[in-house]
Amino acid sequence: MQLVETHIAEITLEVKRLQEYGVGIFKRITTKSALKKAIKKEMVFVDGKVASTATFIKGGEKIEFRYTIDDNLDTRLKLKLNVIYEDDYLAVVNKPAGILASGNGFKTVANALSQNLEKSPVFDAVQPQPVHRLDFATTGCLLVGKTNTSIIALNQLFESKKIHKTYYAVTIGSMKSSGTIDIPIDGKPAISTFQVLETIASQRFKFLNLVKLSPKTGRRHQLRKHMLAIGNPILGDATYFLKDLLLTGKGLYLQAHSLEFTHPISEGRMFITALCDKKFIKLFPNYISETKGS
Repeated sequence: MQLVETHIAEITLEVKRLQEYGVGIFKRITTKSALKKAIKKEMVFVDGKVASTATFIKGGEKIEFRYTIDDNLDTRLKLKLNVIYEDDYLAVVNKPAGILASGNGFKTVANALSQNLEKSPVFDAVQPQPVHRLDFATTGCLLVGKTNTSIIALNQLFESKKIHKTYYAVTIGSMKSSGTIDIPIDGKPAISTFQVLETIASQRFKFLNLVKLSPKTGRRHQLRKHMLAIGNPILGDATYFLKDLLLTGKGLYLQAHSLEFTHPISEGRMFITALCDKKFIKLFPNYISETKGS
């Protein structure tokens, strides 16, 4: 069955490309990259004509997102999420491992948000949407927009690198206490910083490290690729690993631990953290217990 989401472009003096203006206007398209993919797949129409990445929006246009769903699919996904923070404009949920943040599939965090969050009373409320991505196997803080205004503003904060993300990871092998990794990914600049919080001995891996990671750029799988590049892959990574050092059956030891940003509506400073995964606590109980609540 084909469905259509429709949006009438605001009358504005500022002309924008569709791929800039269209972020947040459709419930099923949550990020700029997802919008770009939909445009390339010829699923977005402006005034009845197939749009392109070169389409400009001047104001007043009828913008449509046309998509199909399986008529036999039970669209009522039942998934309990841990809500870390919520207000009328945005929320942060703790994304579980083994599920996509968003996308065209049925089992995604995006499809479970409405049943886990309060409906916003604000005039431009929309179906809650993640405003960034976390890998399928990664857990932790996922930022969600609940109104059209907040979704657009949060995407702008991400684009201007004004949202600071911190990850926890368990890495393999001996490594320096801290450093900066400046290694291009897919020909594009990519920078990450790391700080070793604790190291323990391991019979199989020699050393395991609890590491705090901060990506300064947003390349796909950046932290995983960077840690492998310096010889300290993330424990449980089935894609980026060293020979004979792959841990199976435990999942990826990578968590989006915290988000720091200025609230786009209240302008208050936000610092939101997720509780550490149990598998992190099992390896590093002393460090994590000492830092709880700090």
